[in-house]
Amino acid sequence: MEAGHPELCEILTTEDEIEAILGKPAPRMLAKTIDTLDDICLAFIARSPFVIVASHDAAGRVDVSPKGDPAGFVHVLDRQTITIPERPGNRRADTFRNVLQNPKVGLIFVIPGKGETLRVSGTARIARDGWLRERMAMGDRLPELALVVTVEEAFVHCSKCMIRSRMWQPDTWNPGRLATAPEAVIVHSRLP
Repeated sequence: MEAGHPELCEILTTEDEIEAILGKPAPRMLAKTIDTLDDICLAFIARSPFVIVASHDAAGRVDVSPKGDPAGFVHVLDRQTITIPERPGNRRADTFRNVLQNPKVGLIFVIPGKGETLRVSGTARIARDGWLRERMAMGDRLPELALVVTVEEAFVHCSKCMIRSRMWQPDTWNPGRLATAPEAVIVHSRLP
């Protein structure tokens, strides 16, 4: 612990302890999870320009990677299968490296201005099929890889977190002067 902070003493370790404080979810909250993409999910994915992908490696190290392109960039192959193109970036390929070790992924689809998000989880594979990459081309640029996710769970998440954060209210935005990605790389890499 950092100096000046009290030691954490009230650590919960069981689901019963969590439920004693937060209560049990209503049956309809548990029942809202579906195992295939229905028309509501398909419409949400078609309008989403941004998805966050969570994965973890065999040692349990977690990665959460943002992916974005014009709305509809995530392609639906069928009601059980979606694909996410890999665009040029930093080449870390954390998600792909993790999927090789543990194929389970979680996705959150975001639509600017909409409070609700779409949560999807499933099993991922890495594909390089030409026909698939052609479907996901941006102009004449094909993605080198695609993350193919077999959907196991999907549900629309309520808007409470967006409302509380005031995420879509520009008058609350105040990023101030923060380091840019290149500035952070220089500092974090201890480059001269």
